[in-house]
Amino acid sequence: MPKTLLSRCARAAVALAFLLPALPLAAQLPPLIPRDILFGNPERATPNLSPDGQRLAWLAPDKKNVLQVWVKTIGKDDDRILTADKKRGIRQYLWSWNNEDLLYLQDNDGDENFQIYAANLKSGETRNLTPIFGVRAFPTALEPQYPDQMLVALNRRNKALFDIWRVDLKTGALTMTAENPGGVGNWVTDGEMKVRGAEFLKPEGGGEFKVRDSESAPWRTLATWGIADEFNAIDFSKDGKTVWVQTNLGADTIGLYAMDASTGKMTRMASDPGVDVGTVVENPVSRVVQAVSFNRSRTRWQVLDASVAKDFEALGKVAPGDFTILNRDLADKTWLVQYANDASPVKYFSWDRTAQKATYLFSARPLLEKYTLAPMKPVEIKSRDGLMLPSYLTAPAGVPAKGLPMVLWVHGGPWARDQWGYDPYAQWFANRGYAALQVNYRGSQGFGKKFRNAAIHEFSGKMHDDLVDAVKWAIAEGIADPKKIAIMGGSYGGFATLVGVTFTPDLFACGVDIVGPSNLVSLVESFPPYWGPYLSNTWYPFVGNPKDAKDRADMESRSPLFKVDKIRVPLLIGQGGNDPRVTQKESEQIVASIEKNKGNVTYVLYSDEGHGFARPENRIDFNARSEKFLAGCLGGRFEPMEGDKIPGSTAAVKVVGK
Repeated sequence: MPKTLLSRCARAAVALAFLLPALPLAAQLPPLIPRDILFGNPERATPNLSPDGQRLAWLAPDKKNVLQVWVKTIGKDDDRILTADKKRGIRQYLWSWNNEDLLYLQDNDGDENFQIYAANLKSGETRNLTPIFGVRAFPTALEPQYPDQMLVALNRRNKALFDIWRVDLKTGALTMTAENPGGVGNWVTDGEMKVRGAEFLKPEGGGEFKVRDSESAPWRTLATWGIADEFNAIDFSKDGKTVWVQTNLGADTIGLYAMDASTGKMTRMASDPGVDVGTVVENPVSRVVQAVSFNRSRTRWQVLDASVAKDFEALGKVAPGDFTILNRDLADKTWLVQYANDASPVKYFSWDRTAQKATYLFSARPLLEKYTLAPMKPVEIKSRDGLMLPSYLTAPAGVPAKGLPMVLWVHGGPWARDQWGYDPYAQWFANRGYAALQVNYRGSQGFGKKFRNAAIHEFSGKMHDDLVDAVKWAIAEGIADPKKIAIMGGSYGGFATLVGVTFTPDLFACGVDIVGPSNLVSLVESFPPYWGPYLSNTWYPFVGNPKDAKDRADMESRSPLFKVDKIRVPLLIGQGGNDPRVTQKESEQIVASIEKNKGNVTYVLYSDEGHGFARPENRIDFNARSEKFLAGCLGGRFEPMEGDKIPGSTAAVKVVGK
């Protein structure tokens, strides 16, 4: 472990002696977990097996506590750092098929203009493969038979459109291979690394899926969908005659289908009437779909390829929790598997398919294992208009779940979801003495077309009603103290926090907003150019088009910015200075309005962050402020912060009012 983390843990241990127990049952709570252990960098995470099965890579901090890619030869103790990121840390990486280049993505202080780098095992050299300022890049295709090539999507030619470029990993040469004619939101390649499919998004909403027989052939339309539908082409089969598709055309939930690339006829492969299809496991060489997951409250696997049935059955018994296959070697002899459990950190195993044997690799946070964590309980909560809301309750360990202060922890998106497993925030709240309630409100992803589309034009409306109904459920069940309920979240969760303290000011004792928008009009108008093709399928139908006068008025009526006079409880706001999704303006305009209205708010800006706080120094700094803030509102425990801010944090604080 880095010395900086050790020293922080030591300081935290000393600080525990000065904790102020405010809960009546505080003595029954387990020992307080230091923030560094919950929110600092993992000790090791995200293992990745080289295609030849000879080396293992993973993410771990260096001596300066910056996440880097490490690598070792399997069976040897030759661990070494391969990368040298200076500040932000690496979080997304993968092997190339040549077994020499490890590819990773990095942006500039959270601006999301990701560039792709290649770190070479033999030379130790790191090269920027997409060295174009202000351009966003992401890998599109890597194929085993072309080990020194990669396809990437780049908005180099037009900031609003992504073309496909071929990258030579040896020379770094970039060659355009598919030009976006306008509206393409997703490209699909075949096993020969040819761009054969494209999803064209219509300005009025909906879209068309088109294919072509070769890169010089004309496009043919195979499927059409409307605003209410979803369609996602995943991949071509090895022979190029079939496209694997996820869609809810003609159904409520998203299923997996095999689409004939000549006729467009779709054959259902897997679906569930109660939940959308989730992860699709595909063999990278044969391109055969082997299994799919479904997840309403917990993950359930459906095996589609008999050759892996025995593996999936055995993996379900290796360790507690829900498992996910991370990657495999080219020979398909070894898999790397992740296990997520609610009351323990994520653990990683290798799986020998021949021996049918699992080998434990490591835990992401071994220091956490000596602490008592709280179980996460799936619950179904009924909304006032009859929708069932899949939710999760995490109550403090060792304390009866009765009359507790509670944090409503709202997920972002809103086209995302909460799910069962280790959640550092839920554990943090529970450890400090609070019940944590997470709600998949209408619009959350994964629960069918009706559930998703029930959120149309319901920002601040029925989407918020769902959260209110969940709080009332917790009160009615005797779990939550109605006078001690906080609302907190990031992105849409931050918006929900601002809505909570303005639209329903009597329900919450306080709110913590992390990168949340305050004005739906300025939010949509500030989106980066490359979001343009998606606006007509998400933001315009769900939230409104600010260019339409009626929509604009409706969006303003749903925006917390114009209701700051209703705020009567303490509010804490955190913002990243480089956020391209919810810009700095969103936080600063509501802070200014609160100040003008002679209200109270604490505003914390991190100049080197984007949409969320990636650097552990900033993340821990804001959470230190948040838990002291929550303790003041709800009476829970907190770990004091030494000094004005965490060392290395870029926090700039503005306090308005008292």
